[in-house]
Amino acid sequence: MYIRQSTPQQVERHQESTRLQYALVERACQFGWARDAIVVIDDDLGHTGSTVEGRLGFQRLVAEVSLGRVGLVLGIEMSRLARSCLDWHQLLEICAVFDTLIADPEGVYDPAGCYNDRLLLGLKATIVRGGTPYSQSKNAGSADGQGAAWRAG
Repeated sequence: MYIRQSTPQQVERHQESTRLQYALVERACQFGWARDAIVVIDDDLGHTGSTVEGRLGFQRLVAEVSLGRVGLVLGIEMSRLARSCLDWHQLLEICAVFDTLIADPEGVYDPAGCYNDRLLLGLKATIVRGGTPYSQSKNAGSADGQGAAWRAG
């Protein structure tokens, strides 16, 4: 389980989001994983997801998936796991190669066995990053340039 908030201020001010992310351990148990088999990677609390540089937790996650040690990557909103499309699609591809499931509150996705799951996860990431005319217009109208409709946590 990978846990991240973008800035130290978010970690301090949005403690509910952090609590919800840690609560995903229970969700993994509901999926059938033994509690002692669940690894929480929270090294990147307070680090932006715009690049993999300096994000030791994300690098560890990619490495663990690449070694075939991960059966499920679980998060609140998986498409925001990495703000860089390159980093996100690299993880998505590695999950497909090593038969690692991806799950969020909306569902469980199998990037190895279901092309539609990979397509959906890719589209969700593009929308969150402002890659569509609709999301760009929403972002342009917000005071901080992010658009509350696209903000998670």
